[in-house]
Amino acid sequence: MYFDSVQSALSMDGHGSFVWVAYLVTLLIISAILLLPTLRRRRLLHRVATELARQESGHANREGPR
Repeated sequence: MYFDSVQSALSMDGHGSFVWVAYLVTLLIISAILLLPTLRRRRLLHRVATELARQESGHANREGPR
């Protein structure tokens, strides 16, 4: 093992705060890269479904009763 204890691994000879912040920022960016397209896709599908329903109801109203 490279470090004698967990505390030694976290501090990394005084550089630990920079290293762990870099890991955290990287993790957040990768998570956003993976999550945002999924959220945008869901939002787009919802908008399309809403618009389609609006068009269908408008089309049904124009035809009148049968």
